Amino acid sequence: MTEPAALTAVMRALADPTRRAVFERVVDVDEISVAELTRGSGVTQGAISQHLKSLKQAGLVIERPEGRNVYYRAQPDGLAPLVDWMSHYGVFWRERFADLRALLKDIDP
Repeated sequence: MTEPAALTAVMRALADPTRRAVFERVVDVDEISVAELTRGSGVTQGAISQHLKSLKQAGLVIERPEGRNVYYRAQPDGLAPLVDWMSHYGVFWRERFADLRALLKDIDP
């Protein structure tokens, strides 16, 4: 299974609904600036910057400075700890559902 600290960082970063919305906007485009993320979000530029900082620390986004602007893009490998963790439990639940299905077939007249 994945390293607990990396998984915790990703889960903590995505636990906040506003941060998750920022991440989803970054994922939807190749690259986006803080100003673009702020527009129409109802959140201040400072708050967006803080959310991006958390996402960056969790390894979910990377930044590219260009002059006064900083552009962000999703880091595909950033979700790996979460995917690994979910895969582990996916096997667990598939086995349980298979057991339940077999049990229900035995009970059904």
